[in-house]
Amino acid sequence: MILSISQLAKSYGDTPILKNITFKVEARDKLAIIGVNGAGKTTLFRILSGQEEPTSGTISMPKHIEIGYLSQNLELEQDKSCIENLTLVFSPLIEMEEKMHELEAQMGNLQGDALNQIMAQYDRLMHTYEENDGYSYKSKIRGVLAGLGFTQAQIEMPVANLSGGQKTRLSLGKLLLKEPDLLLLDEPTNHLDIDAITWLEGYLKSYRKAVIIISHDRYFIDTIASGIIEIENGKSTLYQGNYQQYADKKKELRQIELKHYLDQQKIIQKQEESITLLHSFNREKQVKRARSKEKQLEKMVKLERPEALPEEISLNFKVRLESGFEVLKVRDLSKSFDHLLFQHLNFDVKKQDRIAIIGPNGIGKTTFFKILLGEEKADSGHLLWGSHVEVAYYDQEHASLNPTKTIFDEIHDAYPLMTNTQVRQALAAFQFKQEDVFKEINVLSGGEKGRVVLCKLLLKQANLLILDEPTNHLDISSKEVLEDALNSFDGTILFISHDRYFINKIANKVLDFNQDHSQLIDGNYDTYLVRKHPGESTVMPKKETQVSRISEQEQRKMKNTLKNVERKISELEEKQAAFDEELASEEVINDYQKYNDLVSQKEALEEELNTLLEQWESLSEALS
Repeated sequence: MILSISQLAKSYGDTPILKNITFKVEARDKLAIIGVNGAGKTTLFRILSGQEEPTSGTISMPKHIEIGYLSQNLELEQDKSCIENLTLVFSPLIEMEEKMHELEAQMGNLQGDALNQIMAQYDRLMHTYEENDGYSYKSKIRGVLAGLGFTQAQIEMPVANLSGGQKTRLSLGKLLLKEPDLLLLDEPTNHLDIDAITWLEGYLKSYRKAVIIISHDRYFIDTIASGIIEIENGKSTLYQGNYQQYADKKKELRQIELKHYLDQQKIIQKQEESITLLHSFNREKQVKRARSKEKQLEKMVKLERPEALPEEISLNFKVRLESGFEVLKVRDLSKSFDHLLFQHLNFDVKKQDRIAIIGPNGIGKTTFFKILLGEEKADSGHLLWGSHVEVAYYDQEHASLNPTKTIFDEIHDAYPLMTNTQVRQALAAFQFKQEDVFKEINVLSGGEKGRVVLCKLLLKQANLLILDEPTNHLDISSKEVLEDALNSFDGTILFISHDRYFINKIANKVLDFNQDHSQLIDGNYDTYLVRKHPGESTVMPKKETQVSRISEQEQRKMKNTLKNVERKISELEEKQAAFDEELASEEVINDYQKYNDLVSQKEALEEELNTLLEQWESLSEALS
């Protein structure tokens, strides 16, 4: 055991943050701490790292144990380059190298016993150097920098020239190279793209010492953690297993707790009814019995009502106007600023697609969204928008919120035709209940603001949602609410995300966004992984096993049929638009017979279109 915490508590003034934190850490444990924003997770890390003192409780740890805590911009020297900063971790090895060079120089001028003494000293130094991996530290440094997404040019760049996110990544790299006995990592996947997160997972899985992470990244937790510590209402509970096992166990325990609570409430109610009845007789014997029962009730240990698990979303976020089958065609798009971001970008977006856009940081994903919104111009290529496409956009800045308004007013003012009850129902779906709806925007956390924006966005009833990192700043509970909301939305979604668990829940296609060649792949993130790395073992969705049973010849035939169906759908949608235009003309409106004939023709066309759409869905499902 390297760490034991017992009944640890922390208060700020009269406000308790942590009440009863108790758990143990063994030498190679990999634990994840989870809880809602504000639960006290970071406070616990600050206590464990010695930056704060607990109000009460005990922390036991052997004296030799070294704790490494990822804090912002960990001991970075601004005038030195990235690689120089990380090399400082190995100062003792560098001193050994310098000493060995000195001894080598002396050997050339000595003989006899003096030479033997220097050689013996050199051998001892060499042995220590080899034991501490002296010959591999330079490759370790470069491996960590590359794994965390630093380019060759950035490696040589002074730290002062780095962005805040790059400095955080460099601090993480420095901490990893220190190899403390216990790593404390607070949201280590922030500022990392998917490739860097995947590299970090591999590094931590093979790390030979203990790791505790605070994270809202469920995929990351599933990959790393062998145990989950949940902090809820200031108390800790340890669950063995990964995130999915925790979620299943918590649901089961919460149902048991709720049953015990409700059973006790029934007993209390019966006792109180019995006491009231006995008092009503107003006789000495019955009054004594009533008092006896009252004492029994006073001695009873009352169970607290367990907090309800987040309810599944009860609203259906419908679109105001159906878009055409073809939503968007991107053709040979390219964009540069001082350097090339991307080129030859080609893909199609069809009605009810849910496309996750993934790719390295800085590749131009957000810039691509700005091109779609008309805020930036592409250098070349063009966009072909389908009919009746209405766009709603979510960015990470929450610029659409008025900080002086309450949550309720923010929604009600945006949608004045909604009743008070409808506004409350919509906000309740995003976990704003009772008096919470009257909080002002300026006192909300980043995650709470994100939930307000998403609620406002979905109520717009647009048929195309464009979402830029919608899960940023959201705790796990809020992410699950968002997933329920998006899964109840019947339009089309384009979203940028590094949250692989979220992608698996929402996406039916993944756009692998690269500088020269971006590829659209059917399926969710796990499907994408299998197709990108076919030799690796990955749990596949059930759909994928069905595809393998279809012969290549059948697949080719189905793909050809699918193309023909898509072509016919586009033709019919063009005819449908022409009918709408003709029906709106003054000439037709004034000719009752002609108007009725056109309406009949349009209805027949729409029936044919619906049949084709069903055929398209069936073929797409079989091939996905």
